[in-house]
Amino acid sequence: MNDQVKLKNTAVALDIGTTKVCAIAGQLNEYGKLEIVGMGVVRSEGVSRGVVSNIDKTVKAIREAVDIAERNAHCKFKIVHVGIAGQHIKSLHHHGLLVRHDSNTEINQDDIDKLIKDMYKLVLPPGDKILHVVPQEYTVDDEQDIFDPIGMSGVRLEANFHIITGQISASRNILRCVEKAGLEVADVTLEPIASAASVLSDEEKEAGVALVDIGGGTTDITIFKDGIIRHTCVIPFGGNVITKDIREGCTVMNEQAEKLKIKFGSAMADEIVDNRIITIPGFKGRDHKEISEKNLARIIQARVEEIFDYVLWEIRRSGYDNKLIAGMVLTGGGSLLKHIDLLSEYHTGLPTRVGQPIEHLAHGYSSQLASPIFATAVGLLKHTIDNYGDKANYVEEFKRITEEPRFYDPYSAAQSGMKKDIKSNSDDNDDSDDDSNVSNDGERKKGLFNKLFTLTKDFFETVPDSEF
Repeated sequence: MNDQVKLKNTAVALDIGTTKVCAIAGQLNEYGKLEIVGMGVVRSEGVSRGVVSNIDKTVKAIREAVDIAERNAHCKFKIVHVGIAGQHIKSLHHHGLLVRHDSNTEINQDDIDKLIKDMYKLVLPPGDKILHVVPQEYTVDDEQDIFDPIGMSGVRLEANFHIITGQISASRNILRCVEKAGLEVADVTLEPIASAASVLSDEEKEAGVALVDIGGGTTDITIFKDGIIRHTCVIPFGGNVITKDIREGCTVMNEQAEKLKIKFGSAMADEIVDNRIITIPGFKGRDHKEISEKNLARIIQARVEEIFDYVLWEIRRSGYDNKLIAGMVLTGGGSLLKHIDLLSEYHTGLPTRVGQPIEHLAHGYSSQLASPIFATAVGLLKHTIDNYGDKANYVEEFKRITEEPRFYDPYSAAQSGMKKDIKSNSDDNDDSDDDSNVSNDGERKKGLFNKLFTLTKDFFETVPDSEF
């Protein structure tokens, strides 16, 4: 598969989180697996608990993440698919009814679409809008619990729907940030649904499972049963609350608390065997502080147990607490805490595993992508490709930097201070057609393209062709 064909089948997803902004591009390979062609991750400072709190900082982070991903993918992004989360997300159930005029004709997709469109006419609290309408079971006349009524005959078509809503202002702020960054939004997807697409198997969704995505600012819960989303909710607690507890309990700076959580943190104090003493440097002229590893774990465990209390309450409220055969799957940055799966099993009584977003990745993926931190980003990309197919192509082709197997970044080459006094031993390399193509493109394009091709041309003159 050549590069041009790859670009035509590439989709782009954007995860705007509390702690990071991630832009990721990829496509399905010939085996139906997800192949990542570019990714950019930067620190997020303009988002609080999943909601945009500072437009300018968020726009800056989006631009930086997209720029890194574009350099890796060697293409220009036009339109992206964005995830949305936050404590404003709510869900409800509603019953729909459609009376068909001709009982002899088969039920088709148009009848299903009419039922779904009727759900968008629901009266919601001021400021809310419907994000997703998820069909549950159907009823055709007196026949209940039908999952796919297409092809059946009947007069009354009924269905139960799971409806997910969110604040209009929150979604508008996300759209505004993306547009200010020079991009267009194709669709907005609920992040818990995206995370489920990357870490859950079809067997788990069928058996019944609760996905708990512990992010930086919120914890998202999605419950599946019989392969269908049954319940969604967002808890306004995440990894940042744990960091805040460490900061106050140990009287340290926020960055020091974050490092303590990541490097020495554990969700179960009883699992700490050798109670090591952690030394934290003090301020100028002040003594250092000493914190025992077990006391640190006690602080973390208290907050994580509180989060699991909320999770367990939501599972019971959904009515599926005794129907989750596959138990619970933890993902997100908070799931990286040591022994958090054990604490979940002890506290909730559900079998628990930590989910990594490698379920659908092609062989040879970067080890960085295997982290639960990128579950939402990878899931957004997978959800986009599955639901939009060829329509998910929202990239523009850059002029290829090089068609050789080995790729050199012209930016890093320019920064390395290479001198032009290194010349090739072969005169044929100096008169290649590639240089003329680069010059012609530089005359046609301005700005970034002109600079990019000029740097590439200069770099080719400094590196012998034997390197390729």
